[in-house]
Amino acid sequence: MPELPEVETICRGLNQATLDREMLGGDVLLNSTIARSISATDFLTKLKGKSIARWYRRGKYLLAELSQFPEGEREKGKGEEFRAQTPSSSPLASSFLLPSKAGWLGVHLRMTGQLLWVNRSEPLQKHARVRLFFEGNQELRFVDQRTFGQMWYVPAETEVSSTVIGLKLLGPEPFSDEFTTEYLARKLHRRARPIKTALLDQALIAGLGNIYADETLFLSGVMPTTLCADLTAEQIGHIHTAIIQVLQKAIESGGTTFSNFLNVQGVNGNYGGVAWVYNRAGQPCRTCSTTIERIKLAGRSTHFCPACQQ
Repeated sequence: MPELPEVETICRGLNQATLDREMLGGDVLLNSTIARSISATDFLTKLKGKSIARWYRRGKYLLAELSQFPEGEREKGKGEEFRAQTPSSSPLASSFLLPSKAGWLGVHLRMTGQLLWVNRSEPLQKHARVRLFFEGNQELRFVDQRTFGQMWYVPAETEVSSTVIGLKLLGPEPFSDEFTTEYLARKLHRRARPIKTALLDQALIAGLGNIYADETLFLSGVMPTTLCADLTAEQIGHIHTAIIQVLQKAIESGGTTFSNFLNVQGVNGNYGGVAWVYNRAGQPCRTCSTTIERIKLAGRSTHFCPACQQ
């Protein structure tokens, strides 16, 4: 499943490519991809004639603020200014995802979803689910092999989380002021579950997933099976620091591709080549040469170095 770095990479690419272009229509190839709050036909009707003012990321969700295209065209300079000032970054969405005059478009990639920015003449992938047509013969194509991904249209003047209800369940963003060592210590206090399992809880930290939880625990020197209640204050501090370091490195690398992840231009992420432990079972630790081990923890593959992590 794409995690925070992959979704952030996609968000940045979408902000570079898709702003201020009129949506001319589209095609829904799998109706279940559109959230049940609206039919596939109404979904396309609501988007037609609008443009995207800006993309945001909240946890693993992608959220596009919409504008009526004539307004977007008049404000085109604003979008160009955004691209010029922030060529490699996009803002994190948080509680300021307020009602918009033209509504919002929401996307969750789930396990295998991809958002690709392609020319409309590009051959259709086998697992293409939704096509959104833009001016200039361009297309935003949602490809999803496992079909768990979803898209939402949030009506004008509607609170985003009232439609995309999963947003209400998310904890703080790892790069936010709210995510402090004190916050993490308070949430982990007396919890009788393994730290690896806790780090996957989206209500604790938004966006962290299996890959980067393993990487975080390696950098912090903590065994994934350690119970939260047994962690020392020093260990929690190391975990907090490692979360930030790992996610920053992964974003700089364009995310991780082990199976399905591609950025909006169809390019693989590069973090997998420098991963410390994830997907490296049986290989030597990059630090001490001890063989990396893999176990199942709460149904998830978990990788660690038995020498570096205690």
